[in-house]
Amino acid sequence: MTLAVRGLLADFQPYSLEGVTLSIGLLLSFVSRLQSSYNAANFVWVALYFVHTFVYNVFFHPLRHIPGPLLARGSGIPYALRVRNGTIVPWVQELHQKYGDAVRLAPSDVSFISGETAWPDIYGFRTGKYRNTGAYLKDRTWFPKPLNGVWSIIQSDEEDHSRMRRNVSQAFSEKALRQQEALLQGYVDLLVHRLGEVGEDSEPVDIMRWYNYTTFDIITDLSFGEPLYCLRDNAYHVWVNLIFKSIRSTSLTAIRKKYVLFDCIDKLKNLFEDTTAPQRARKQFFDMASEKVTKRLEKETDRPDFFSFILKNQDAETKALSRDEMDSNAIIFLIAGSETTATTLSGTTYLLLKHPDKYTKLVHEIRSRFSSLSEITMEEVNKLNYLIACLQEGLRYYPPVPTGFPRVVPRGGNQISGHYIPEGTSVYVSQHATNHSMRNFKDPDVYVPERWLGDEKYVNDNRDAMNPFSFGPRNCLGKKYVLPSPLADIIIGRRFANSHLSSLAYAEMRLILAKVLFKYDLVLSNKTQDWIEEQRVFTLWEKPSLMVHLRPVQR
Repeated sequence: MTLAVRGLLADFQPYSLEGVTLSIGLLLSFVSRLQSSYNAANFVWVALYFVHTFVYNVFFHPLRHIPGPLLARGSGIPYALRVRNGTIVPWVQELHQKYGDAVRLAPSDVSFISGETAWPDIYGFRTGKYRNTGAYLKDRTWFPKPLNGVWSIIQSDEEDHSRMRRNVSQAFSEKALRQQEALLQGYVDLLVHRLGEVGEDSEPVDIMRWYNYTTFDIITDLSFGEPLYCLRDNAYHVWVNLIFKSIRSTSLTAIRKKYVLFDCIDKLKNLFEDTTAPQRARKQFFDMASEKVTKRLEKETDRPDFFSFILKNQDAETKALSRDEMDSNAIIFLIAGSETTATTLSGTTYLLLKHPDKYTKLVHEIRSRFSSLSEITMEEVNKLNYLIACLQEGLRYYPPVPTGFPRVVPRGGNQISGHYIPEGTSVYVSQHATNHSMRNFKDPDVYVPERWLGDEKYVNDNRDAMNPFSFGPRNCLGKKYVLPSPLADIIIGRRFANSHLSSLAYAEMRLILAKVLFKYDLVLSNKTQDWIEEQRVFTLWEKPSLMVHLRPVQR
């Protein structure tokens, strides 16, 4: 055997795309030489190869000890189909109810709901008992390749992530947030004003749409010094529609990359219908964001925004960002800083309106504390314990990122929640399934803000299982604003009581919900609609309209 062949076999991975291609090619070449006139044999060998792969995955794979449905353990097709049709969330929840804490969703994918151990095992700092376990890097197969070839802070390796985080973290500090309060207040007051205008004719209003208008205007102004004027114009800027399409394309592109079969299927479908619109939208969105970055870099301003902090750090080699990194991270600011916040606001509003007793209790807290909109400040809303509990329960019941944050198990494999997981496995905590498991929460499918306020009925809730903004050194940059104690002790456990928990997102959500409910009574237009149940997930929730009637509060 030649050295070249030995080297090839040493690195051979039979279940990678390259391995599948090479194996099929070798088999077909061998068969064609022996039976060149009998082409049907080619198909037999291909079928045998996939049968062999299925049998190996089920009975001989290093993950064979992790339970899961037979078809999912043997093939990635069941998983891929549910990602593609948006039904991944109820499927994962059902599987965890049936198989337990750890479930094999695909041959090399394991989902966990044992959050109190899985979060630190997978996502935590590599210190203490984790010092020599190796870093769990982002699974880049779940991310489309950057259009400029440069990964953002989300997908970067450890070294680049640390550098980028040092650069941009100041933009999310408590000091920066205080400096930005006037801007936030301006947009929230504009939202309240515009809701009054559109609600005057007694027609129902799509409150979800207006929340999106607000969060997109805020994040673009904070990023580039200019909003999209969605609130002013009562319309989605073309950019917002591109963002929605770009988000939708992320999981679909990942499936094509992970499973060559679906790439072939979509290429075949594209001969008869256009399946490339999401990819084109992603390219257009990137180009527009890059243009915005260019304009911001050319503009001098005394008002702090994200790029003012980035530019201050450009002289420090350990913090400086390249121009391509600025473009890539601008995309992250826009998506993470807008859609997830609007989603939580929409979900919490819906849940409150479906539970009139909770709604009544919250509006009493708000309206008994304030006598005017101007009194509702970031500092004051942090004293509204029931408001904070309502939003926290909204994040539990309807997490803005309902699936997992996939990471790759490092070389040598590791123990995760007591299960040995081999290297190369994609692992994650599935948030919706975790939050809706009786293992972690009593009455998991019921909206109960009181569980975060010391209600004895829920004293045994596993609060450490819930981390809506991820965990560890790569958690959401926005987690920077302090909860009032002792509520912090109750919500996230005493060991975190003095940490920075919340964020720009929390500040927005508290201000928006407090001011809207101070000014208006809200009633669902369709009281029988199950707004959450009818949604599908393509990376994030694909939300329908949330129609409500608005009535100004009479004082």
